[in-house]
Amino acid sequence: MLNPIEGEIFYIDKPLRWTSFDAVKRIRSVLARRSGKKRLKVGHAGTLDPLATGVLIVCTGRATKRIDELQAHEKEYVAEITLGATTPSFDLETEIDATYPHEHIDRALIDSVLPQFTGNIMQVPPAFSACKVDGRRAYKIARKGRQPDLKAKELVISEIEVLDWTSPRLTLRVVCSKGTYIRALARDIGAALGSGAHLTALRRTRVGDVSIDKCITVPEMVEMLENAEVLTLEEWENQQNNNKI
Repeated sequence: MLNPIEGEIFYIDKPLRWTSFDAVKRIRSVLARRSGKKRLKVGHAGTLDPLATGVLIVCTGRATKRIDELQAHEKEYVAEITLGATTPSFDLETEIDATYPHEHIDRALIDSVLPQFTGNIMQVPPAFSACKVDGRRAYKIARKGRQPDLKAKELVISEIEVLDWTSPRLTLRVVCSKGTYIRALARDIGAALGSGAHLTALRRTRVGDVSIDKCITVPEMVEMLENAEVLTLEEWENQQNNNKI
């Protein structure tokens, strides 16, 4: 029996163009209706951009207290980077704003550059991000045409592996710490290669021990929740009262 009030943890494969909150909202609506608790706590551990897919951990009830712990875990991504062009957001959210030569880039150059991005590195977050600058979200400043004053942050990238190189597209597997912006990594790799770059696809394949093969799609999750036995608010309150006796 599912007990969303006491707390459950679900592993979702977030679909393309959904925000992380879209997935949370869908699950909350089903569980709130099934349990009879209108203000059911539901949250996610680690935001994924709308243009990214993959592992999203969703917590309910008292399990939301574990969100900080869960989102602090190491993460793994598969990222497709297109060289020779940049965008203000460093991904496909915004249009290309500049193009650069990339014909000089070969696998040998890539292999020589990538090691500088492993270990403890400093990274400036994207202007189009949820980082706060003087109490305001950076993306709100950027969308008004201004450049937010973002400071470099220390993070850890433990692994970068080339999965495919078909110019101008470079596909990487990246294992990194919390707080890493793969969009910013694409920007920095492009600059180090003497060109420009932006992220054209991103899939989170692991968070801690939760790998993508342990996740289910949102429609599959909704079907499971619709068919599962769910503890109702009345049943939960009765349990609490019995525990006090």
